[in-house]
Amino acid sequence: MDNPFLDDGPDKAGRIADVEGITAILQQAAREGRAMSYSEMLMTLGFRFTRPKMRALCKTLDAIDTEAEQRGEPALACLVVREGDGLPGQGWWVSRHDYAGAWEGSEARTYLAQHQQKAFDYWSNK
Repeated sequence: MDNPFLDDGPDKAGRIADVEGITAILQQAAREGRAMSYSEMLMTLGFRFTRPKMRALCKTLDAIDTEAEQRGEPALACLVVREGDGLPGQGWWVSRHDYAGAWEGSEARTYLAQHQQKAFDYWSNK
């Protein structure tokens, strides 16, 4: 996807680190009952997909989930997934304390679906 309006430069405005802004985007996705790919999230923020920007986004997603947990809300990072298989990346899986299975396959999909459904249910009523 070649879009001349997307910025491949540094994140000067701090959009990738904007916990509040990205939280709002994910809450809306949860209200709609849908996940977003890493590429879609970065594009929403005005960037093309690059691994460094994805890694920066993942740090923000960790912060979002930490804040959500403190407020007693369901996690939202589970809504950001890889395009290829619809599963989150390694960073999401290593932060799981209640799951020790494979990060791919039907068991992983079932586990992820449970987390996503919690977010969908919670935010559909907000």
